Amino acid sequence: MRKAYNNASKIFKVLILAAMLRVSGAYAQSSIPAYLDDSKPVKERVEDALKRMTLQEKIAMIHAQSKFSSPGVKHLGIPENWTTDGPHGIRPEVLWDEWSQAGWTNDSCMAFPALTCLAATWNKDMAMLYGKSLGEEARYRNKNILLGPGINIYRSPLNGRNFEYMGEDPFLSSKMVVPYIKGVQQNGVAACVKHFALNNSEGNRNTVNVNVDDRTLYEIYLPAFKAAVEEGGAWAIMGSYNLYKGQHCCHNEYLLNNILKKEWGFEGVVISDWGGVHDTRQAIFNGLDMEFGSWTNGLSQGKSNAYDSYYLADPYIKLINSGEVGTKELDDKVRRILRLSFLTTMNKNRPFGSFATKEHALAARTIAEEGIVLLKNQGSVLPINLNRTKRIAVIGENAIKMMTVGGGSSSLKAEYEISPLDGIRKRVGTQAEVVYARGYVGDTTGNYNGVNTGQNLADKRSASELMTEAINVAKKADVVIYIGGLNKSDHQDAEGADRESLNLPYNQDQLIAQLAKANKNLVVVNISGNAVAMPWVNQVPAIMQGWFLGSEAGNALAAVLVGDVNPSGKLTFTFPVKLTDNGAHALNAFPGTKDEVTYKEGIYVGYRWADKHNIKPLFAFGHGLSYTTFQYGKVTADKKAMSSSDKITFSVNVKNTGLRDGEDVVQLYISDLKSSLPRPIKELKGFEKVFLKAGEQKTVTFTIDKAALSFFEPTKHEWVAEPGNFEALIGASSAAIKTKTAFTLN
Repeated sequence: MRKAYNNASKIFKVLILAAMLRVSGAYAQSSIPAYLDDSKPVKERVEDALKRMTLQEKIAMIHAQSKFSSPGVKHLGIPENWTTDGPHGIRPEVLWDEWSQAGWTNDSCMAFPALTCLAATWNKDMAMLYGKSLGEEARYRNKNILLGPGINIYRSPLNGRNFEYMGEDPFLSSKMVVPYIKGVQQNGVAACVKHFALNNSEGNRNTVNVNVDDRTLYEIYLPAFKAAVEEGGAWAIMGSYNLYKGQHCCHNEYLLNNILKKEWGFEGVVISDWGGVHDTRQAIFNGLDMEFGSWTNGLSQGKSNAYDSYYLADPYIKLINSGEVGTKELDDKVRRILRLSFLTTMNKNRPFGSFATKEHALAARTIAEEGIVLLKNQGSVLPINLNRTKRIAVIGENAIKMMTVGGGSSSLKAEYEISPLDGIRKRVGTQAEVVYARGYVGDTTGNYNGVNTGQNLADKRSASELMTEAINVAKKADVVIYIGGLNKSDHQDAEGADRESLNLPYNQDQLIAQLAKANKNLVVVNISGNAVAMPWVNQVPAIMQGWFLGSEAGNALAAVLVGDVNPSGKLTFTFPVKLTDNGAHALNAFPGTKDEVTYKEGIYVGYRWADKHNIKPLFAFGHGLSYTTFQYGKVTADKKAMSSSDKITFSVNVKNTGLRDGEDVVQLYISDLKSSLPRPIKELKGFEKVFLKAGEQKTVTFTIDKAALSFFEPTKHEWVAEPGNFEALIGASSAAIKTKTAFTLN
């Protein structure tokens, strides 16, 4: 029976091959075309396919045919390319030429935590899990380009899109983005890393020209993108909306040709942000490969098909036919897109993926739990002891408001979303009574691009009535959990607009202060992707940073609040006491004018600025507490001096001195004690998340080479490690250095 089945299978394969040869016009040939032969190198297959394409087919391939797709090559059997938002989950299907929903009933995805939360895990394994899970969801929906991750640097706490990024430090972002990319791409889905580059504010993002010196560009704003290309092997990069050196970044000679493709050797596809292209000639010559999203309101240009009027469509053909431009640049663009196709849709070993599964729910919850940051915990408020607690008051709109809908292109149609209130009630069960009070009314809407939460959050009571109710509920409770912060509304955590203030909206600061007076056992959970001011910080015993946690938000928060999970997240950006404690704002350099912004603070971003000016932050970069305690031994080096071709290893013993198992993130900073150019007091150059049982101790090691000691020398346009004295500093945050040792670079 098995032999007969195998013979039948062979006959079937022969028939299929014969059909393929007929379609390609190569029936009489003794072998299949090279581009269909997956035993041949990808470059050879690309060249074979390229020579079989007409000019019209090449032009069609380099621009969109719908909101989210571009053509393949029908007569060669090369499929279309289908992109999808976004970095936190797979966007629902929309109509061909509109943003409106397509009305599918099977496109509800798993919502993963925002990338601020992922980065706050400081765990490269979590980044791999995230990318793998998200890639599986994209693959299941037959998307071959995922528009993410975002890795722009957190320059100001007012940037509305910070929640989509990985924080203020280029080293941390670099180390977290690489496994994310590899996880996505192992599913035959290209990660499209964005937004390249200098997209560090949302206001005026389409018109502002960013002025930044080369050293700052290379040391702060490029390293994560470089790691994405050279270490992550990203198959696609998305240009940003803003300008740099007077050119829009989607067709920017310096960024795309000089740096990305020449210096870094990027072989992938440069994709425009939607509507980010402005000039045909610049798009031809300055490094752009695929144009998406111009005229994204559909067909309002009055053409029968607006896509044929894209900058890289008919206008390009006219220039070629008139002899004004050649086809060298066109062929390079098509080569890159064909390469992407052979790595994704034309890859016979591409897995099938999976969608909104229990496994993905577990991944989302695990990442959320690891990313939650315990900022403050005085006394015995946290974890909540259910054996001694009879009544828990949950207060705040964010305890009930869905956060997966809204905020821009990362908005999702989630399979489900467990609210913090529901998660707490589910976990507490009958062990304690859980009472809810609204406290304030913020954003009652729940609709974005036709995805509706179905929530009715309307409340006609006055602010004073809501506050009075909340205070009365708080007075009668054993523990109060306030869940507030920001939401996905415009001018909060949302694409397209920046925040207007560091303070919490909707009069929450006054409400929290009153709750602190009403009940000494108050926990404030801040849901946001940004730092916020906390004028009540000294009145509140326990504070937690909750992020936007996705489908499993409520379950994850509840697990940490009651101690099922010991918090281990660490901040990836500095919480300033006031806005002017941030360098960009201290120098009045954010957001700039409509047309210009200058990064006056230079390399002194985040903790680098705080260190330089001896500013004590509200909460430092790398800060995060645990329900246990950790003790650091003395750091040692395997040598006191190293050469420029050498490496040096530092070791430190870390012990869990508490009663609970837990994880800590051991952080290595390097300080250059004397340099020809000004340098930050210290810079992150290593980190390791270590799990320790109660009473257990482990030795953590870091090995560095001269790259960790280098700075970018703009006059030489190269990285330089100057001989001299350095210090290695080991800490639990940038402001909690536990031990240090000196060494020399000869």
